[in-house]
Amino acid sequence: MKAVLQYRASPEFCRMIAAEAPEWLSVCVVDETDTARFAAEMRDAEVLLHVLEPVTAAVIAAAPRLRLIQKIGVGVDTIDLEAAKARNIAVANMPGTNSRAVAELTIMLMLAALRRLVFLDKATRSGRGWKLEPAQFDQSGELAGRVVGLVGFGRVGSLLAPILNAFGATVLATDKTGVTATGVTEKSLGDLLGEADIVSLHVPLTPQTENMIDARALARMKPGSVLINTARGGLVSEPALVAALKSGHLRAAGLDVFASEPAPADNKLLGLENVIVTPHVSWLTPETLARSLHVAFENCRRVRDGATPKNKVF
Repeated sequence: MKAVLQYRASPEFCRMIAAEAPEWLSVCVVDETDTARFAAEMRDAEVLLHVLEPVTAAVIAAAPRLRLIQKIGVGVDTIDLEAAKARNIAVANMPGTNSRAVAELTIMLMLAALRRLVFLDKATRSGRGWKLEPAQFDQSGELAGRVVGLVGFGRVGSLLAPILNAFGATVLATDKTGVTATGVTEKSLGDLLGEADIVSLHVPLTPQTENMIDARALARMKPGSVLINTARGGLVSEPALVAALKSGHLRAAGLDVFASEPAPADNKLLGLENVIVTPHVSWLTPETLARSLHVAFENCRRVRDGATPKNKVF
């Protein structure tokens, strides 16, 4: 069986794949930028190990032997599900494998935004760290004592809640399936936006959630509050967010994801000092990759043996 991983894999990840792949599975790693080689390798591939590069109808049509699209992660919004369904190609994801990594980076962005880490790092490196105006520190603060609102309370939210409680924060959450967790108060989205000092997004991108944080939602947020997004960039109206940050209505934003990725250099969010950014890597740790390979190879075995893959989307 042949699987193609379309990803710019690190040397350590390649070693991990070579060490963990079963003898009956050939894993071909193709850099995301090498479209010609990817097209060639997909002609006889039975499995596509998909990370972020969109799996379009054209990609699926050019892979006549394809039997499984295995998402390395959770969100399947980058896969043409209808095209896969028309070919009876199984699509599976792996919920939970990256939740710990995403939760930890979410906390990092919260702290970095509150303590103005990037600003202070830059000032210190330039020799200005000990010469800052005292008023600069009026704009920082602690996580303890603040109200954090989690929009979406799945695996990541469930991990975040006790961590935030341990910091001394009050945790609110909203989720379409309801919220029942110790130390967490369920709220409607509107009430959460109005009460939280920090709003953190943890929902998938769907037609119902696209641009859910628009100008109206941002206006409902408390003056001086912080927005964190480690889910999907399309959840937020970026022009509205830029306006809220420039006006001072929002204190800061911590973003791992953008509406268009890679985020272009002229994205106006990148020019704001009160925005902390990372390049969609909240999920990316060696531990996540090790857990992901275990699930992916198990699903390859299941497809080989005619069984149903774990976490099959359809």
